[in-house]
Amino acid sequence: MFARLKIFLEMIKFPHTVFALPFAFTGAVLAANGFPSGAQALWIAVAMVGARTAAMGLNRLIDAEIDARNPRTSGRAIPAGRLGKGTVVLLIAFSIVLFVFAASRLNMLCFYLSPVALVLLISYSYCKRFTSLSHLVLGLCLAAAPVGAWIAITGSLEFPALLLGAGVLFWVAGFDILYALQDLDFDRSSGLHSIPARLGISGSLRMARLFHLVLPSMLVALYFMLNLGILFLFGLLIAVVMLCYEHWLLRDADLAKLDAAFFTMNGYISVALFVFTLGDTLWRHGVA
Repeated sequence: MFARLKIFLEMIKFPHTVFALPFAFTGAVLAANGFPSGAQALWIAVAMVGARTAAMGLNRLIDAEIDARNPRTSGRAIPAGRLGKGTVVLLIAFSIVLFVFAASRLNMLCFYLSPVALVLLISYSYCKRFTSLSHLVLGLCLAAAPVGAWIAITGSLEFPALLLGAGVLFWVAGFDILYALQDLDFDRSSGLHSIPARLGISGSLRMARLFHLVLPSMLVALYFMLNLGILFLFGLLIAVVMLCYEHWLLRDADLAKLDAAFFTMNGYISVALFVFTLGDTLWRHGVA
């Protein structure tokens, strides 16, 4: 079972939880105007891990036949026969139960909204079969992280949470467009929908740049709305520099540098914004 669990975690790219988890804690810190309680931080983390694990497991399960036909993904655990679908279903079910239980431990609004989040997570895997906007649906799924964390702290949905969620939505959609460039030819030949399949490489790069302008715009709006400090602005500057570097790496449509642009830069962006938001909040309250 442990061997199967290891293969499952490898299949769902478990370390990539770093993309969304720091933004969830950024939302929690801003909502609490400080660091949330230990119990709140614990259950937010558990909910995030449960939701993402379920989402990625569902994606791999639903797309297993497509993955088997794609040379880039045919070596994944299910198409390659290293993991049975029954095992994946059990681990997905456990992750869903974990997510819903964690939501119930935070507050009742989180619990009531947990089915909505699950519907979003399931729907993403089917979107590329009929719409090129699947990247935005994925962005909406990850935008639920900071919005959900805000609700977990305050028990209500407020406008600053929506601003942060909108920034995350377009940030995720932008880097998912870049990631989808790898499958441009396969998507076209298989009748699958994506922005790269529709717009080609140059058009997709321009669209990703446009989407990535939204994140700093939303963060600037948050700065003024919540009266944040200089450390937050410094974290925002670092994020902008890394976004620019991400697109500079792909300036000549050189997909050989996609891993550095996609995985490394976006992980750094998420962590940097959380660290500087936390530092700013603690500094302004005389804790640091």
